Amino acid sequence: MLDPSSSEEESEELVEEESGKEPLAPAAARLSPSRPGEGPGGGGGGAGGGGGSSGGLQPGGRGSGAARPASPSPSVASEKEKDELERLQREEEERKRKLQLYVFVMRCIAYPFNAKQPTDMARRQQKISKQQLQTIKDRFQAFLNGETQIVADEAFINAVQSYYEVFLKSDRVARMVQSGGCSANDSREVFKKHIEKRVRSLPEIDGLSKETVLSSWMAKFDAIYRGEEDPRKQQARMTASAASELILSKEQLYEMFQNILGIKKFEHQLLYNACQLDNPDEQAAQIRRELDGRLQMAEQIAKERKFPKFVSKEMENMYIEELKSSVNLLMANLESMPVSKGGSEFKLQKLKRSHNTSIIDMGEENENQLSKSDVVLSFSLEVVIMEVQGLKSLAPNRIVYCTMEVEGGEKLQTDQAEASKPTWGTQGDFTTTHALPAVKVKLFTESTGVLALEDKELGRVVLHPTPNSPKQSEWHKMTVSKNCPDQDLKIKLAVRMDKPQNMKHSGYLWAIGKNVWKRWKKRFFVLVQVSQYTFAMCSYREKKAEPQELLQLDGYTVDYTDPQPGLEGGRAFFNAVKEGDTVIFASDDEQDRILWVQAMYRATGQSHKPVPPTQVQKLNAKGGNVPQLDAPISQFYADRAQKHGMDEFISSNPCNFDHASLFEMVQRLTLDHRLNDSYSCLGWFSPGQVFVLDEYCARNGVRGCHRHLCYLRDLLERAENGAMIDPTLLHYSFAFCASHVHGNRPDGIGTVTVDEKERFEEIKERLRLLLENQITHFRYCFPFGRPEGALKATLSLLERVLMKDIVTPVPQEEVKTVIRKCLEQAALVNYTRLSEYAKIEGKAFSFTENVGRLVTPAKKLEDTIRLAELVIEVLQQNEEHHAEAFAWWSDLMVEHAETFLSLFAVDMDAALEVQPPDTWDSFPLFQLLNDSLRSDYNLCNGKFHKHLQDLFAPLVVRYVDLMESSIAQSIHRGFERESWEPVNNGSGTSEDLFWKLDALQTFIRDLHWPEEEFGKHLEQRLKLMASDMIESCVKRTRIAFEVKLQKTSRSTDFRVPQSICTMFNVMVDAKAQSTKLCSMEMGQEHQYHSKIDELIEETVKEMITLLVAKFVTILEGVLAKLSRYDEGTLFSSFLSFTVKAASKYVDVPKPGMDVADAYVTFVRHSQDVLRDKVNEEMYIERLFDQWYTSSMNVVCTWLTDRMDLQLHIYQLKTLIRIVKKTYRDFRLQGVLDSTLNSKTYETIRNRLTVEEATASVSEGGGLQGITMKDSDEEDEEDD
Repeated sequence: MLDPSSSEEESEELVEEESGKEPLAPAAARLSPSRPGEGPGGGGGGAGGGGGSSGGLQPGGRGSGAARPASPSPSVASEKEKDELERLQREEEERKRKLQLYVFVMRCIAYPFNAKQPTDMARRQQKISKQQLQTIKDRFQAFLNGETQIVADEAFINAVQSYYEVFLKSDRVARMVQSGGCSANDSREVFKKHIEKRVRSLPEIDGLSKETVLSSWMAKFDAIYRGEEDPRKQQARMTASAASELILSKEQLYEMFQNILGIKKFEHQLLYNACQLDNPDEQAAQIRRELDGRLQMAEQIAKERKFPKFVSKEMENMYIEELKSSVNLLMANLESMPVSKGGSEFKLQKLKRSHNTSIIDMGEENENQLSKSDVVLSFSLEVVIMEVQGLKSLAPNRIVYCTMEVEGGEKLQTDQAEASKPTWGTQGDFTTTHALPAVKVKLFTESTGVLALEDKELGRVVLHPTPNSPKQSEWHKMTVSKNCPDQDLKIKLAVRMDKPQNMKHSGYLWAIGKNVWKRWKKRFFVLVQVSQYTFAMCSYREKKAEPQELLQLDGYTVDYTDPQPGLEGGRAFFNAVKEGDTVIFASDDEQDRILWVQAMYRATGQSHKPVPPTQVQKLNAKGGNVPQLDAPISQFYADRAQKHGMDEFISSNPCNFDHASLFEMVQRLTLDHRLNDSYSCLGWFSPGQVFVLDEYCARNGVRGCHRHLCYLRDLLERAENGAMIDPTLLHYSFAFCASHVHGNRPDGIGTVTVDEKERFEEIKERLRLLLENQITHFRYCFPFGRPEGALKATLSLLERVLMKDIVTPVPQEEVKTVIRKCLEQAALVNYTRLSEYAKIEGKAFSFTENVGRLVTPAKKLEDTIRLAELVIEVLQQNEEHHAEAFAWWSDLMVEHAETFLSLFAVDMDAALEVQPPDTWDSFPLFQLLNDSLRSDYNLCNGKFHKHLQDLFAPLVVRYVDLMESSIAQSIHRGFERESWEPVNNGSGTSEDLFWKLDALQTFIRDLHWPEEEFGKHLEQRLKLMASDMIESCVKRTRIAFEVKLQKTSRSTDFRVPQSICTMFNVMVDAKAQSTKLCSMEMGQEHQYHSKIDELIEETVKEMITLLVAKFVTILEGVLAKLSRYDEGTLFSSFLSFTVKAASKYVDVPKPGMDVADAYVTFVRHSQDVLRDKVNEEMYIERLFDQWYTSSMNVVCTWLTDRMDLQLHIYQLKTLIRIVKKTYRDFRLQGVLDSTLNSKTYETIRNRLTVEEATASVSEGGGLQGITMKDSDEEDEEDD
C-alpha cells in the first residue's frame, strides 16, 4: 500500500496555493499540476483520438473561427491570447483524459482477473545507441593500433580489420542504430558469421581444432567489445535488465504507466488511496459494478437499436449476444478468483449466470438460496497471559499458574510462577468456528494438602472477543469465589482474533426486517463472502458456529437513511432495499455506519454509490466548514482527492467512456515509451505492458480487431518514419485482423463493423507499400541480414498481404511479379547509393565534355576498378546475408544481380571507351570481375558475364598478337647479339624467351576465360606459339653451336668453351620448358609437344656428333704424329739413333710421353668441364659413350692399318698410355662396362699386349715400366 508521504503533503499544499491564486476559468484553474513537457502536438493528438473530448472542443473551434471575420481589425495580441487559451484548453483536456485513463489502468494493475504477465516471450537485447557505437568503434580502432593488452595473431587482426571496415564503419549500421534495431547481439553474430569462413579456410594445425580457434576469437572479440569494463558489473546489469524484462511488480507497473501517461507522483498517490487500490474487496466490487453496467448497456443498445454499422444486418443481434457472452466470461473469470488475495480454505459456491439479464438470475430461489451450512467461518485466536496483580494472601513462594481455553476447544496451561512474581508472557493459539467465541482464563495455585486432588482456583475471567476488539494487552478484573481472601484480582491479557479472508466486516448492529430479524434488536453481524458474486449478512450468537439468521445480499441496494421513528437504539441508520423487502440497520457511531455501508456497497454490486449525509451537507455548504463526525481513512482519502479535483476521475462510470479511443491512446503512448527504452524491442511490448493492455481490453470490452488495427497503424507510422519494426509482429496483428474481417473469429467475435473493414483495407494497402519499399531497400532496411530472420518474415508477410482472403493462397506468379519489380528497383537503389559512396557518379563518371577533359583515362579506369570491387562486395554480401531469405525466389535474386551488374556495365563501358588503344591496364578489371562471376553458379556465363567476355575478347586477341610479334623480334635480336654467357638454366636470350612465353601463358590462364571454346582457342594458339618460338630458338642455337666448333683449335690444346656448355643447357631448358609450354591437355593436341621434342632430340644428337667429331679430330692429330715413327721410314731410323746416342751422355726424357700426356690432359679437362657445366646427365652420358666408342674405333683403325708393321717403341708406349688412361677415365665418368669392353677395345688391347711382349724381348726393357697390365703404380706416378 502506498501511504501518503510528507512530500505528498507538501506538493498538495503547493497545488492548493497555486489554485487559489488563479483568477482564470475553472478549465484553466487546474493547469498547475499538468506536465511542463506537454505541447500542442500532444494535446491535439489526444483530442483527435478521443470521442468525448474532441466533441467538446469542436464547437469552440468553430465559434472562434466564425467570430474572427466579424471583427474588422482584430489585434495581434488578442489573436495570440485566443490561440494561447485554446492551447491551454487542449492541454488541460488532454491532461484530464490521461488522468482518467490512468485510473482505468491502475485498476487493471491492482486487481487483474483476466491476464497475467507472459513468461514465454523472447527476451529483448540491449540496443546500441549512437554514443555506444562510437565507443565501440574507438575500442576496435585502439586494438588495431596496438593500444590494448589483447594478444592476437595476424589472422585475427585481419579479421577484426575487415569487420571494422565493412561493418562498424558502414553507414547502413549507423542507420540501423538510429532506427533502434541494432543490439550488441547483432554485432556479435555478424562478427561470428564473418570469421567462420576465415577460420574454415585456415590450414589445419595438429592438436588445435577449428572450434577452439573460433571460440578463442570470439572471446577476444568480447574483450575488445567490452573494453575496460568489469565483466562482473556488466553481468549484474544484464541480469537486472533481464529480470525487468520478464516480470514486473505492481509498483513497477504503476511507475511505468506514470511515465507513459505523464502522471505525477502525488497525483498517483491521491488516486491510489482514493480508489482504495490496496483493498481487493473494493476492487472486486468495482469490477462487479462495471460488469453489471456493461450488461445494462447491452440491454439499452438492444432496446434502442443503436448499433454500430455492421457489414451485415444479421450481425446486430449477434453483437448483443457477444456483448453478453463477453461479460459472462468475465464473470466466470472473476468468480474463479480466490475470494481475497492469498487464497482461502473454504469452497466457493458456484452460481448460474444469465445470458439475458443485467444481474445474476435469482429466479430460481431454491437453487441459488444459501443455507446456514454454506456460511463457514474459521477464526484464529491468540491469547497472551502477561501477569496477575492482587495476590496478597498467598505465601511468596507458593506456585501459581493459569489455564486458558476457547469454549468447545482444548485447554492450555502456562508455566509455573511464584506468587511473589506472577508473570508469564505465555501465548496460546486457538482455532474456532464461532463468530463470538468465549475465552476462559483461570488462575490456579497448587494445593499443599496431602489429600488434595485438584489445585485451587483463585479466579477466572471470561472474554467475548471479536475481530474488531483491541489487539493490545489490557487489565481485566477476575471473578473470584466468595471465600477467597483476595477479592481484587486483576489479570493482564492480550486477545487477538484474526478475521478470515471471506469475512468482509463485522460488528454489533441494530436490525429489523420483514423476513429476517423481525424484532428490533442488537445483534452481532458478519458480512461473509461466499463467492465472488455471493455475499450474506449473518447474525451470530455467542459460542455458535452457524449463523442464527442470514440475508443473501443478491439484488439488494444499500444506502444511508434517516433515523426511523419508533425504533429506539442505534444512532446512525442505513438500510438494504429489495423489491418487497427492506432491512433497516443502525450502528452506534457514524464511522461504523460508513464502514458497514462501504462493505455492503461492495457486496451488492449496485451501480448507485451511497454518499454519507455528512458529505452531502459539505457539498451543499459550498465549501463551508461543516463539522463532521468521525469518518474512516478511506473517506479522508476521498475528500483529499475531491479537493484536488480528482473525484471526477475516481467516481466516473467506466461504461460511459469510449474505451476504444482510450485504449488507442494508451497503446500508442506505451509503444512510444517502449521504442524509447534501452531495449531493441522492434515494436514488441514488454511482458508487463502486454499484461496491462490485455487486462484493459478484456475488462473494458475493447474489440480485438480494433486493438490490432490501432497497433498496426502505430507500427506502420513508426516503420515509415525509419524505426525498425519486426515484420513477424506485423504479421501476427495483420493475420488476426484479416481472420476477423473475413469472418474466421480468431477471438470468438463474429461481428465485423464497416469501420473495421475499411480501416483494414486502408492498413492493408499501407502495409503492402511498406513491405514493397522494405524489399526494395532490403540492404538498408535489413543490413547484414539483421535483425535475424526479418527479411524472410517480410517476404512471408508480403505473400500474406497479397492474399484476397484467408483461405485462397495468392498465385505464385503474382507474388513473383511484385518481388521482381521490387528487386529491379532495388538494383537501381543499391547501385545509385554505391556509386555515390565511391564518389564516382557526378565526379569521375561525369562524361560531359568540360569535366571529361579534367579526368584522365587512367583515373577513370582506377575509379572503375574501385567501383567493381564495391560491386563484387555488394554481391557477396547479398549472397552471404540475404540469399537465405530469398531462397524461394533465388531466380529473382539472380535477375536482381544481373540488373545491378547491367547498371555497372554502363559506367564500365564508358570508362573503357576512352582508354587509348593497345593499352592493357584494363585487364585487372576483367580478372577482378571474371574471378568473382565464374565462382558464382548463377552469374557464370550470365548476361553481364557474356557482355564482359565480348568486351575483352578482342583485347585479348590483340594482346596475344602483339606479344607474339614482340617475342619473335626479341628472339631474332637476342640471338644476333648473344654472347652465350650462362644465365640461370641457359643463355640470356633463351631465359628471356621462356620467361615471356610462360608469363604470357600464365596471364592468359589467370584470366580464366569462362567460355570453353574461346578458352581452348587461346590455349591452343599460345601452345602453338610457344612451339614455334622454341623451335626457332633450338635451330638458332644449333647453328651457333656448329659455328663455334669450327672456330676452335684442333690440337690437344683445345678446351671445351663455356659457350658450348651453355648451348647444351639451352637445349636442356628448351626440352623442360616445352613440356610446360607446348603440351595440351587434350589427347589429339599433343603433336605440338611431340614435334618440338623430336626436334630438340635430333638437334642434341647432331650437337653431340659434332662435338665428338671434334674430339676425334684431335685424337687423329695425335695419331698422325705417331705415324712418323712407322717402321721403315727415314724419320723413324733417324730419331731412334739420335735418342740412343744421346742417352749415353744425358738423361733423355721418355720419348713420346708429352704427346700422350697432352692428350690425356685434354680428355680429362673436357670431361670435367662438360660434367660440371652441362645440366643434363643423360646428354653427358650419351656424349661420353659416343666419344669413347669413336676414340677406340679411330685407334683400332690406326692399328689395323699397321697390322703388318711392328710398332715403334715410342708408338707403343704412347698408345698404351693413351688407351689405358682413356679407358680408366671414361670408366670413372660412368661409361658402362659393356661399352668400355667392346670388341674394338679388346682388339686394341690384344694388339698392344702382343706388341709389348715383342718389344720387351727385342728392346730389353725399353718400355721403361709402361705396360698394358693393370697396375696402380703408373697412376700414382701420373698423380
